[in-house]
Amino acid sequence: MTRYKVIISDYDFGNIDLETEVIKRQLGDGAEVIGLNAENEAEFLAQAKDADAIITQYFNVNGTMIEQLETCKIIARYGTGVDIVDVKTATKQGILVTNVPDYCHHEVADHAVTLLLSLVRKIKMYDQAVRASEWRWQSGQFIHRIQQKKLGLVGFGLIAKAIAARVKGFGMETMAYTPHLTQEAAAQYGVQAVSFEQLLTTSDYIIVQAPLTDETWHMFSDREFAMMKQGVIFINTARGPIVDQSALIQALETGKVGGAGLDDIEEEPAKLHDWQADSQLFAFDNVIITPHAAYYSEESIAESRRRAAEEVARVLAGFPPKHPVNQPVAAI
Repeated sequence: MTRYKVIISDYDFGNIDLETEVIKRQLGDGAEVIGLNAENEAEFLAQAKDADAIITQYFNVNGTMIEQLETCKIIARYGTGVDIVDVKTATKQGILVTNVPDYCHHEVADHAVTLLLSLVRKIKMYDQAVRASEWRWQSGQFIHRIQQKKLGLVGFGLIAKAIAARVKGFGMETMAYTPHLTQEAAAQYGVQAVSFEQLLTTSDYIIVQAPLTDETWHMFSDREFAMMKQGVIFINTARGPIVDQSALIQALETGKVGGAGLDDIEEEPAKLHDWQADSQLFAFDNVIITPHAAYYSEESIAESRRRAAEEVARVLAGFPPKHPVNQPVAAI
C-alpha cells in the first residue's frame, strides 16, 4: 500500500534510480517515486495533484498549479535557484520549498575562469583559424597580458569567493560588489569592496555571479553597458535574464564589450520546447555560449539529486529540511 507519493516533474539525467533509493531507504517500500517529464500543466497535475512531495529540475511550478496541490508538503528544487517555483504561493499553501544551495561552487568557479581566460587569450578564434588552415599568431590580435588588469565580481557569495581564490595567482586586481559588502569582509578574500558604478567603470573584466531576483532581472542593460570600459570582457555564469540580451548584442556590435562568455541566455532554452539557436549572439566570433553547464560534473549532478531527494525524505518523515527557502505557517 502506497504511503507516500513523490512526483519528479522533469529530469534530463536518464533515470530516477538514485532518488528512488534515497527516498525508499528513509520511508520504506511504501513510497512511490514517479518520474514524469511533464510537458504541460495538465500532464503535471494529473499525477501531482495528490502527491505528497514534488522534485523539479526545469519545470515551472507556478502559483495556479500549487493552489491545486491537495496533499503536497514539500517542493524540492534540484539546483540552487528557485525562480521556477512560486515560493510566495507555496508559502501561503503551507508547502515547504527547498533547494541545494552549495553543491557546485567549485564547478561554476572553474567554468567562469575558463570562459574568461578563453576570451582573453582568444582560444576560440585561434582554433577556428587553424581549422581553416590559417597558422598565424596574428589571427588573435590584439591580446594583452592579464597581470594588473581589474576584475569585477558582481555578487560575492560562495562561487564568487571561489573565483577570487582562483584568479589570485594571475596577478589581477579583484573587486566585488554586492549590497552591504564591507571592506573588512572583502579583504578576507583579498578583494576590494566597491560600488556597482565603480565596478562598471573601472573593470577590465566582469564576472556576474548574482542570484536572479526581481531586483537583478535585467541588472545589465543599456545604461550599465554604456558605463563600462571600451572592450570589456563580460562573463555571466549566473542566470540569463540578469542580462538584457538586446543591450548586450548592441554593446558587442559597437565594441563596447570586447568578448562575452555566457553560460545561459535570456530565453533559457532548457525551459522551452523546440528551441532553435537563432539569436544574434551566435553570429559573434568573440562570444562563447555554453548550455547552462557551469554547474556540471558527474559528482555535482549526483550530489544535487541525492540532496534534493534527502530533503523530501526528511520532510515526509516528519523532520525539518536542511535548506528551506521559505517558512510556511503550516510547515512540518
